[in-house]
Amino acid sequence: MRIPTSAAALAVGGSLALAGLIAPAAAHAADPGQECRSLGVANLYGEFIEGDDTHTPDAEGAVAVGGNADFTGGFSVGQELTPAEVDALPGKNALVVAGRITGHNTQVMKGNGVYGSKADGAVVQAHQGAIAQGASPIDFKAEFAKLRAASTALAAAPQAAGATVQADGAKLTFTGGDAKYNSFTVDAAKLQGAKDVFLKVPAGSVTVVTVTGGSYDMAAAGTTGFHLWDEAKASFVLDDKLQSAAGGAIRAKLLWNFPTATKVVKSSKAAWAGTVLAPSAAFDLGSGGPVNGSVIAASLTGKGGAETHHYPFAGCLPGVVVPTPSTTPTAPTVPPVVPSGTPSASTTPGTPGTSATPGTSASPSATPSAPVSGKPSAGASASPSATASAGVPAASASASASPSAQANAGGNLAHTGSGPVVPLAIAGAVVLAAGGAIVVVTRRRAAKKA
Repeated sequence: MRIPTSAAALAVGGSLALAGLIAPAAAHAADPGQECRSLGVANLYGEFIEGDDTHTPDAEGAVAVGGNADFTGGFSVGQELTPAEVDALPGKNALVVAGRITGHNTQVMKGNGVYGSKADGAVVQAHQGAIAQGASPIDFKAEFAKLRAASTALAAAPQAAGATVQADGAKLTFTGGDAKYNSFTVDAAKLQGAKDVFLKVPAGSVTVVTVTGGSYDMAAAGTTGFHLWDEAKASFVLDDKLQSAAGGAIRAKLLWNFPTATKVVKSSKAAWAGTVLAPSAAFDLGSGGPVNGSVIAASLTGKGGAETHHYPFAGCLPGVVVPTPSTTPTAPTVPPVVPSGTPSASTTPGTPGTSATPGTSASPSATPSAPVSGKPSAGASASPSATASAGVPAASASASASPSAQANAGGNLAHTGSGPVVPLAIAGAVVLAAGGAIVVVTRRRAAKKA
């Protein structure tokens, strides 16, 4: 006697498999099975700007501009990029300007460059690549739609348990003890009142500071420094180009999230530690003091000694919430068990070739699209279309024979495309094996009762 397996249970298994197939950011150190999201294509660039970028003198990493770029006064790009980082860029373009580029001395130190048009007399040169006029390899509208959704979702998450934000005069201290993930929420006015900002979290943990409000002006408070806790030294270290806590491990996984800001101003007196995600804001770098991380913004201006230093965000952000069975559009990959007495029954629509006859077990006549081994075939993809209930947008994931395929294609917020997706196969194998085990145990118990 066979016991029919609940369709809902199988749907849950399909949802779990889908969640397991969310591609981890390969460049990040994610725990096995941990859902992991990066900042997509934006994570490959030190300046990722939706609109116009007016900037001198340089950006150590790559620069992508969805509007026009005015580099009058001289500008250099990509000096600190590694060969692997150049290879991961869409078309190996360390400079992308979708619109018009202006400036008599724009130098692309590593990688290629592409622009939509050039102002009269504009000069753009590549030292280790080629410069071309052509269409942007990045869909900025699509990427910023994802970035805004991710920024909003991060802001909707509650502050991490035990995390504190303490103001003491002109000193503001963020303290979190979780070894993996710490999140804080602070009002822009409160942050703006701090002349010195202190952050104490374990080295290696991902830290997200969400700043609420329509604008933030660091220059108004005259902020002079960001101090990061160094466990080995048992003291705070002022972050700068030549020094940082735990060898730079804290700032590498530090993200400043501005989900609603339309204007962000950096103080020229301070080096801002960490990456800034302000997808709807006009960002003013000022005239001195760098951002020791990337800047993702609607527009950017900077002059004098204002620079972006090449310290890309290297943290794993929370993944999507698993859809409930009722919202899961994907058919289960494990064939359902058909009750005895039914002459013939096909599987769920969309999985042809599977039938069951009296006295025999249901057996598929074709290999399932998701092998039990958990090793997806090249080009296979799984895309949940349901939006997470907690406000985190559903993300698609693709397993490809080419690790850099996604980055070169314009990107996926869930995967940077910078390396092999080994955890993807592991997560798929674990989930699918667990689903198969549930079915086997159910049948054995039913057989004993019979």
